[in-house]
Amino acid sequence: MNDKTARRPKAKHQRLALVVLAIVALVAAAVIATWALRNQASYFYVPSQIVKDPPAPGRAVRLGGMVEKGSIVTENDGVTINFVVGDGDARVPVRYSGIVPDLFIEDSGVVAEGRMQANGTFLADKLLAKHDENYVPRELQAMTAAQKKAAVAETTQ
Repeated sequence: MNDKTARRPKAKHQRLALVVLAIVALVAAAVIATWALRNQASYFYVPSQIVKDPPAPGRAVRLGGMVEKGSIVTENDGVTINFVVGDGDARVPVRYSGIVPDLFIEDSGVVAEGRMQANGTFLADKLLAKHDENYVPRELQAMTAAQKKAAVAETTQ
Protein backbone atom coordinates (compact mmCIF):
# COMPACT_ATOMS: atom_id res chain seq x y z
CA MET A 1 0.00 0.00 0.00
CA ASN A 2 1.17 3.42 -0.73
CA ASP A 3 0.70 6.54 1.42
CA LYS A 4 -2.25 7.97 -0.54
CA THR A 5 -4.54 4.93 -0.23
CA ALA A 6 -3.77 4.50 3.45
CA ARG A 7 -4.99 8.04 4.33
CA ARG A 8 -8.25 8.00 2.33
CA PRO A 9 -11.33 6.99 4.35
CA LYS A 10 -13.17 3.92 3.22
CA ALA A 11 -16.29 4.35 1.08
CA LYS A 12 -18.41 3.08 3.96
CA HIS A 13 -17.10 5.84 6.24
CA GLN A 14 -17.59 8.48 3.54
CA ARG A 15 -21.26 7.50 3.16
CA LEU A 16 -21.74 7.57 6.92
CA ALA A 17 -20.22 11.04 7.14
CA LEU A 18 -22.51 12.30 4.35
CA VAL A 19 -25.61 10.85 6.04
CA VAL A 20 -24.66 12.46 9.38
CA LEU A 21 -23.99 15.78 7.64
CA ALA A 22 -27.37 15.62 5.84
CA ILE A 23 -29.21 14.90 9.10
CA VAL A 24 -27.46 17.79 10.86
CA ALA A 25 -28.35 20.11 7.95
CA LEU A 26 -32.04 19.07 8.06
CA VAL A 27 -32.28 19.58 11.82
CA ALA A 28 -30.60 22.98 11.51
CA ALA A 29 -33.01 24.02 8.73
CA ALA A 30 -36.01 22.94 10.81
CA VAL A 31 -34.77 24.88 13.85
CA ILE A 32 -34.14 28.01 11.79
CA ALA A 33 -37.58 27.78 10.10
CA THR A 34 -39.35 27.30 13.43
CA TRP A 35 -37.47 30.20 14.99
CA ALA A 36 -38.21 32.49 12.02
CA LEU A 37 -41.94 31.65 11.98
CA ARG A 38 -42.58 31.74 15.72
CA ASN A 39 -44.14 35.24 15.60
CA GLN A 40 -45.81 34.79 12.23
CA ALA A 41 -48.37 32.21 13.34
CA SER A 42 -51.88 33.56 13.79
CA TYR A 43 -53.77 31.78 16.53
CA PHE A 44 -57.57 31.61 16.42
CA TYR A 45 -59.60 32.73 19.43
CA VAL A 46 -63.30 33.09 20.18
CA PRO A 47 -64.39 35.94 22.48
CA SER A 48 -64.74 33.74 25.58
CA GLN A 49 -61.15 32.51 25.14
CA ILE A 50 -59.79 36.04 24.68
CA VAL A 51 -61.61 37.31 27.79
CA LYS A 52 -60.54 34.29 29.87
CA ASP A 53 -56.91 34.11 28.74
CA PRO A 54 -55.97 37.10 26.53
CA PRO A 55 -52.97 36.90 24.23
CA ALA A 56 -50.06 39.25 24.82
CA PRO A 57 -50.73 42.77 23.49
CA GLY A 58 -49.31 43.12 19.99
CA ARG A 59 -49.34 39.37 19.21
CA ALA A 60 -50.98 38.52 15.86
CA VAL A 61 -54.18 36.53 16.39
CA ARG A 62 -57.54 35.88 14.76
CA LEU A 63 -60.80 36.58 16.53
CA GLY A 64 -63.92 34.82 15.32
CA GLY A 65 -67.54 35.21 16.38
CA MET A 66 -70.81 36.96 15.62
CA VAL A 67 -71.16 40.71 15.09
CA GLU A 68 -73.66 41.81 17.74
CA LYS A 69 -76.80 43.63 16.67
CA GLY A 70 -76.64 47.41 17.07
CA SER A 71 -72.89 47.40 17.73
CA ILE A 72 -71.56 48.71 14.41
CA VAL A 73 -70.59 52.38 14.74
CA THR A 74 -68.84 54.26 11.92
CA GLU A 75 -66.55 57.07 13.01
CA ASN A 76 -66.55 60.55 11.43
CA ASP A 77 -63.70 59.69 9.04
CA GLY A 78 -66.06 57.22 7.28
CA VAL A 79 -63.40 54.52 7.19
CA THR A 80 -62.99 53.45 10.82
CA ILE A 81 -65.66 51.27 12.41
CA ASN A 82 -66.14 49.96 15.91
CA PHE A 83 -68.22 46.88 16.66
CA VAL A 84 -68.56 44.07 19.17
CA VAL A 85 -67.89 40.39 18.48
CA GLY A 86 -69.60 37.91 20.76
CA ASP A 87 -70.02 34.16 21.14
CA GLY A 88 -72.88 34.03 23.62
CA ASP A 89 -70.56 33.89 26.63
CA ALA A 90 -68.31 36.92 26.17
CA ARG A 91 -67.99 40.12 24.12
CA VAL A 92 -64.89 41.76 22.63
CA PRO A 93 -64.85 45.32 21.23
CA VAL A 94 -63.18 45.56 17.81
CA ARG A 95 -61.82 48.57 15.91
CA TYR A 96 -61.12 48.38 12.17
CA SER A 97 -59.99 50.95 9.60
CA GLY A 98 -60.43 50.06 5.97
CA ILE A 99 -62.89 48.81 3.39
CA VAL A 100 -65.49 46.55 4.94
CA PRO A 101 -66.44 43.33 3.08
CA ASP A 102 -69.89 43.32 1.41
CA LEU A 103 -71.07 40.45 3.62
CA PHE A 104 -70.14 42.26 6.84
CA ILE A 105 -73.43 42.99 8.61
CA GLU A 106 -74.83 42.79 12.10
CA ASP A 107 -75.72 39.35 13.43
CA SER A 108 -73.38 37.61 10.97
CA GLY A 109 -70.14 35.72 11.38
CA VAL A 110 -66.80 37.47 11.14
CA VAL A 111 -63.13 36.61 11.50
CA ALA A 112 -60.91 39.56 12.36
CA GLU A 113 -57.14 39.35 12.01
CA GLY A 114 -55.16 41.71 14.20
CA ARG A 115 -53.86 42.32 17.71
CA MET A 116 -55.22 42.86 21.18
CA GLN A 117 -54.47 46.24 22.71
CA ALA A 118 -53.66 46.78 26.36
CA ASN A 119 -57.08 48.42 26.91
CA GLY A 120 -58.91 45.20 25.87
CA THR A 121 -59.92 46.36 22.38
CA PHE A 122 -59.06 44.17 19.41
CA LEU A 123 -57.39 46.24 16.67
CA ALA A 124 -58.20 44.48 13.38
CA ASP A 125 -56.00 44.70 10.29
CA LYS A 126 -58.26 42.55 8.13
CA LEU A 127 -61.92 41.47 8.27
CA LEU A 128 -63.24 38.28 6.75
CA ALA A 129 -67.03 38.12 6.61
CA LYS A 130 -68.64 34.70 6.79
CA HIS A 131 -71.96 33.64 5.35
CA ASP A 132 -74.24 30.70 6.02
CA GLU A 133 -75.04 27.83 3.67
CA ASN A 134 -78.08 29.72 2.30
CA TYR A 135 -76.02 32.59 0.88
CA VAL A 136 -77.05 33.85 -2.55
CA PRO A 137 -75.18 36.68 -4.31
CA ARG A 138 -77.18 39.89 -4.74
CA GLU A 139 -77.10 39.50 -8.51
CA LEU A 140 -78.92 36.16 -8.29
CA GLN A 141 -81.51 37.06 -5.64
CA ALA A 142 -84.04 38.59 -8.04
CA MET A 143 -83.68 35.86 -10.69
CA THR A 144 -85.98 32.93 -11.23
CA ALA A 145 -84.63 29.39 -10.90
CA ALA A 146 -84.33 29.07 -14.69
CA GLN A 147 -82.45 32.37 -14.95
CA LYS A 148 -80.07 31.31 -12.16
CA LYS A 149 -79.42 28.02 -13.91
CA ALA A 150 -78.69 29.83 -17.20
CA ALA A 151 -76.35 32.31 -15.47
CA VAL A 152 -74.42 29.52 -13.78
CA ALA A 153 -74.19 27.54 -17.04
CA GLU A 154 -72.95 30.68 -18.82
CA THR A 155 -70.11 31.19 -16.34
CA THR A 156 -68.97 27.56 -16.41
CA GLN A 157 -68.57 27.34 -20.18
